[in-house]
Amino acid sequence: MVIEVFGFSPRAGLPDIHIHTFASHLHNRDDPRVYATREAYERYIANNPNNDSRFISPVSEGDWQEDQNCEMVAESAKELIIRGQRQSIPSTDEYAQRGIMLENPRRVQVFELCRYFADAARETVLATPQERRISVLPEMTQILQLEEWHHPNVVEEVDRPSGSETFQQLAQVLATGNVALYQPSRLPNTHWRNWPDGGLL
Repeated sequence: MVIEVFGFSPRAGLPDIHIHTFASHLHNRDDPRVYATREAYERYIANNPNNDSRFISPVSEGDWQEDQNCEMVAESAKELIIRGQRQSIPSTDEYAQRGIMLENPRRVQVFELCRYFADAARETVLATPQERRISVLPEMTQILQLEEWHHPNVVEEVDRPSGSETFQQLAQVLATGNVALYQPSRLPNTHWRNWPDGGLL
């Protein structure tokens, strides 16, 4: 199972796609030399035997971000580059047309810009099919792809994937290969509007 999330974390510096892969056998894991020490690598593998995280940055560095504060879009910014293509910085009206209410129209935040491009250039900021398969065994075939679903609020200790209808049904699909077993009764909630604190933590 692969879950991808496009967004922005100040720690990363640039918007990125976080690709989470969960499997009994993972493929093409990071080289031990990527880690600070061999012990750090072995600790990561021991603590994460069936899940892997990879990050891909579709957005290039540039003067579209403020020099002193990477969380803000530069006021003078006119464009940025996403996967090698120039994209115009939207106007205040363009944000509003897509239902994005800016906290301060004069000081657009990078997470707000990400929300815009997730709607206006969705295929550009999401992972490619090859990127989604980065940790998946090559011989595996994709049997189901969801664009939205009902996700548990894992911040709450009582709301875990194991108790989620979504993930219980997806587990049945994976165990049997029968996609008809995915019959959700709850409305999707993966759109950013359903997570009002997103971008603010």
